[in-house]
Amino acid sequence: MAVELVVPEVGESITEVQIGQWLKNEGEQVQVDQGVVEIESDKATLEVPAPVTGIISRVLKKAGETAKVGEVIAYLEESSGVVLSEEKAAPQAAPPPPQQEEQASEAAPDAKGAEAPAQDEPFVMPAARRALEQAGLEPSEVTGTGPGGRVLKEDVLRHLEGPAEGRSAAATPSAPAEAPAAPPPPPPAPAAPVTHSATVGTRMEEEVPMSPMRATIARRLVEAQQTAALLTTFNEADMSAVIALRTRLRESFEKKYGVKLGFMSFFVKAAVDALKQFPAVNAEIRGETIVYRNYYDIGIAVGGGKGLVVPVLRNAELMSFAEIEQAIADFAARAKENRIGLEELKGGTFSISNGGIYGSLLSTPIVNPPQSGILGLHAIQDRPVAVDGQVVIRPMMYLALTYDHRIVDGREAVSFLRRIKECIESPERMLLEI
Repeated sequence: MAVELVVPEVGESITEVQIGQWLKNEGEQVQVDQGVVEIESDKATLEVPAPVTGIISRVLKKAGETAKVGEVIAYLEESSGVVLSEEKAAPQAAPPPPQQEEQASEAAPDAKGAEAPAQDEPFVMPAARRALEQAGLEPSEVTGTGPGGRVLKEDVLRHLEGPAEGRSAAATPSAPAEAPAAPPPPPPAPAAPVTHSATVGTRMEEEVPMSPMRATIARRLVEAQQTAALLTTFNEADMSAVIALRTRLRESFEKKYGVKLGFMSFFVKAAVDALKQFPAVNAEIRGETIVYRNYYDIGIAVGGGKGLVVPVLRNAELMSFAEIEQAIADFAARAKENRIGLEELKGGTFSISNGGIYGSLLSTPIVNPPQSGILGLHAIQDRPVAVDGQVVIRPMMYLALTYDHRIVDGREAVSFLRRIKECIESPERMLLEI
């Protein structure tokens, strides 16, 4: 009996998704609840499980196409019982007669190796497929480096620019055993006049549909710029005290909690401390009203397989340093595999973005609406600073606070960032709450 595979609901207000990689192809067997296809919403990538045990009889939507929530994207033929693998389902072959055993063992190839199914053909991007056709290559000959093993045009070009010996040997048919002698070469032609011309490069373009997540990021960033009065203020923090504390306690901290003591937990704690003193930075505008919150859900920007995502630490004011570090490490690991849940991306009262891990020295982060502020962290660099009338070298970090000037005054923003600086330069303040 044919069973429909439909796009499930993936979150409030989301009506359309993009089909990602098919984990199973037509004709393949699947178990109930086994992942069949990845779908991409504007917030996360999810796997759609098989509703029954059976065989995928027909795929209606290809990778890269869009589909509505509730739309049928494939059909499965339900089968009773547990689906067996090909090796287990095939009946055992009768053993050869005794007098033929030796001959069979020498002549017959390994049955398992001979009957092993071929690997699935990788997904090929449109521009890459055109390049493959022009070069007379098969997709299986090129190693894909795109998401999910997709073959990109760059992969084809890289393959063509590689060592030519293997390709020419494979492409040139072997000569006959008794080929006639080649005629003597003609006399050399007169030398042509030397001309200078630029080497023609491979000026190719590739059109790739914007993923729902990237489209939403673009829309929300433009929305933030157009609807909020954004302004950024800067300061810098001497990281000496935090670095010394991490160096002294790193080993014991990791041994006890199973996670490294990073910088982010200090900044989360400092942000909560500053938000308590300046509640407007933790508030939001709803119509003609301002909503102040007495809880602190801190969004932490992490890089994922599909782009930047901002999972939220709920009630960060109740979390210890170890709990913050464990949560952030978990977010980072799951973001690389696109396994961040939709609920983990919703909400947030304030965000922190650490461009320093990519080498950023100074930037102006953009507020994630409807939030009113975001803290930008940057690279730590040894710089000369004046301390007690003396020029000394200290590990310094520039701090940036972008805020919505409609709700946060300049005095509050500057004071907020200065409080972050004080907490980082004297971490004991956060412990003693002074």
